Amino acid sequence: MQPSASTVSRRLLGRLRDVMAAGGTAQERLDKTVTLIAADMVAEVCSCYVMRAGEVLELFATEGLKAAAVHATRLRVGEGLVGDIAAHARPLALADAQSHPHFAYRPETGEEIYHSLVGVPIIRGGRVIGVLVVQNKSQRQYTDVEIETLETVAMVLAELVSSGELINREELAQVDGNAVLPVRMEGVRLTGGIGIGVAIMHEPRMVVLKLVSEDPEAEMTRLRDALHRMRQTLDEMFEAQDLAFGGEHRDVLETYRMFAEDAGWVARIGEAIQSGLTAEAAVQKVHEDTRIRMSQVTDPYLRERLHDLEDIANRLMHHLVRGSRDSETGTAASSDLPDNVVLVCRSMGPTELLDYDRRRLRGLVMEEGSPTMHVAILARALDIPVVGRVKDALSKIEAMDPVIVDGDNSQVFVRPSDDIQDAFAASVIARAAKLAGYAAMRELPAVTRCGQPVRMMLNAGLLVDLPQLDATAADGIGLYRTEMPFMARAQLPDVAAQTLLYSKILDHAAGKPVAFRTLDVGSDKLLPYWNSGGEDNPAMGWRSIRITLDRPAVLRHQLRALVAAAAGRELDIMFPMIAEVAELDKARELLEMELERRRARGGEMPERVRVGTMLEVPALAYQLPALLKRVDFVSIGSNDLTQFLFAIDRGNPRISERYDVLSPAMLAFLRNISDECRKAGVHVSVCGEMAGRPLEAMALLGIGIRSLSMSAPSVGPVKAMVRSLYLPDLEDYMATLVDLPDHTVREKLRNFAIDHGVQL
Repeated sequence: MQPSASTVSRRLLGRLRDVMAAGGTAQERLDKTVTLIAADMVAEVCSCYVMRAGEVLELFATEGLKAAAVHATRLRVGEGLVGDIAAHARPLALADAQSHPHFAYRPETGEEIYHSLVGVPIIRGGRVIGVLVVQNKSQRQYTDVEIETLETVAMVLAELVSSGELINREELAQVDGNAVLPVRMEGVRLTGGIGIGVAIMHEPRMVVLKLVSEDPEAEMTRLRDALHRMRQTLDEMFEAQDLAFGGEHRDVLETYRMFAEDAGWVARIGEAIQSGLTAEAAVQKVHEDTRIRMSQVTDPYLRERLHDLEDIANRLMHHLVRGSRDSETGTAASSDLPDNVVLVCRSMGPTELLDYDRRRLRGLVMEEGSPTMHVAILARALDIPVVGRVKDALSKIEAMDPVIVDGDNSQVFVRPSDDIQDAFAASVIARAAKLAGYAAMRELPAVTRCGQPVRMMLNAGLLVDLPQLDATAADGIGLYRTEMPFMARAQLPDVAAQTLLYSKILDHAAGKPVAFRTLDVGSDKLLPYWNSGGEDNPAMGWRSIRITLDRPAVLRHQLRALVAAAAGRELDIMFPMIAEVAELDKARELLEMELERRRARGGEMPERVRVGTMLEVPALAYQLPALLKRVDFVSIGSNDLTQFLFAIDRGNPRISERYDVLSPAMLAFLRNISDECRKAGVHVSVCGEMAGRPLEAMALLGIGIRSLSMSAPSVGPVKAMVRSLYLPDLEDYMATLVDLPDHTVREKLRNFAIDHGVQL
């Protein structure tokens, strides 16, 4: 009977523990280790390659190859079989290695007599830092047990390689030699605002000093105890009074809790413990394996969930090693912090941000990130400016460096000069003064100087957004994005859960209108439980209403929940991504089915149901006469409309700013929609980013739009613009612009505002 992987690895790990404990230099311990592995696996060769600067793998130790090859043989990542293992971060087992197309013969090693090969990557912190290889003269088929054993041993070697004893830590990190110079770095805006402080490196990972256990059952007990303590701590954190963000934020945190209770994750940790690792080493091994696998997944939603997994793994490690002398902790959050902290990290899980004293946080800089990741959602709730996707942030920013996070303009200044610091300090003061002015304007109506009222609505997608209705005195919610609860959950929310959520939204709105947009997923908003398959152009693929019409049960359940939640109240429903009137007719048929279903069952009906559509696809604008007979309102989604009108990929940085929404083509297109809606007596609004920027909002008013829906921070600036505007002058001027051949009329409109005292 073949021995189990746990038996084999436990036996080998026990011997390795003795080697590591025997002392000597790191090179001496590495030499003894490869000799021990070769003997235990009955192999003629065992070699260890270590990654050097410039992605070069250097032979550091061998048993079986020529001794002169050590420190002389080097392979680039992707070169030879060793380089292939490093490039793909996955094991490779071959009975006839020399016939493999990637085989690269190095005469100085003498390896021409060895035919079979099995190799595994040595991984630390999600990076390949070396390769461990075993070879035999015979054409041998390596078993899964042997591969798993090598992977476990590679984890031990990862600690030795990353210790800094074999290679200088600076070389491993490939530190930029010009790090002391001022640097301006660009990224992606995740949360707006300006933060000024000093850099604190967010380093949650603990260093495990004891990897090998002698008693697997004792380690399993430690794991169970740590899991229990971690879950208790999470419960306490989530119930904290200052985290009462609302339902969707609860969904974010509940999704996090779901990961912490995942049975498959815990089972894999248990298997690693049975192989001979300590509980904390097992957590680390399973996490490294998961991280490598998920880093190769192309689905952005699933990749973003990796940050939650890292957060959980670090938190579990903390509970395992608390009070243990066999590990080193020391996260930035647990140390003394200055009063003005800018966190710098590769990425971050949601509760890691909550570990910090929010009163001291001024900003967050991440090498990864997107607006839909959980930490970004929480940062927006805490009003912390965040810039993500800042390339090389960890290598170019040093701890305690002065840093300015300019979330509004998606940039980060590191070690800024005095004049830049002074300019941003003045901006912070001016911004605070503006905010105070907007707050003082709260009770004043959004009416132009000539007496034209403008409807100011909010865009929302989280319950945390709803208190802003009162804070901004907005007229209602012009766009409620219902997809956020779907994206934050591990499975499709049922009718009861949706009904409860929509009821809370209507309760909080207290009679103000709320336009619920039905499920709008696909493209850049992916659900973890739906696999739509790869698409060459997802923005114009299977998304939004196309998904829910293909899966009518999903749409019917959502409509059923909305109808139930609106019992005795008014209900506004709008369908997204409608490309032709026939699609709207199909969606309305499903709504009528749900209304009839509730009526037949004797349920209390909504007082009134208004049906609208998003106008995002240009084709729909050419069916306006038929469309406007079927809807009560139209909401123009300027974000998608812009990309479809100009055939531009908003996610492509090369062209994302190439076309301007203030081009004559865009303004003429919008003016035509506005004119037709006014003639038909159908309410029209704009709910994209265009509506929330004072200059763009001014242009919309000039072409006849009278209803704008925006994020809460935009209400003050746009209202200030509205109250300073004399509309007839603008309308006359706009009539001269829409037929121009110009690329944009932005500067012309800005000059108009300056000349006419319009506040921007």
